[in-house]
Amino acid sequence: MARDEGDTVQAVLVKAVESYRRRRLLERASAAYEAPRRDPEGWAELQRERAAWDGALLDGLDPEERWTEDGRVVSPDNEGPAA
Repeated sequence: MARDEGDTVQAVLVKAVESYRRRRLLERASAAYEAPRRDPEGWAELQRERAAWDGALLDGLDPEERWTEDGRVVSPDNEGPAA
């Protein structure tokens, strides 16, 4: 493999271990996200909690408000600078 890659055996091993570490991380994360769904009561509670927090996402901000690259806010009414 090292010869095919044009690399050292050590470099190929480092890449292999890193790839394995990442795969294990994603497997664990996936299992953690899947776990609550196995408990219908816990899943329902999690859904209720998410719904309760859903209103806090914008905290009263105008969802139509846009920002320019230089940090100015643009009014959705006239596409000009907001007052």
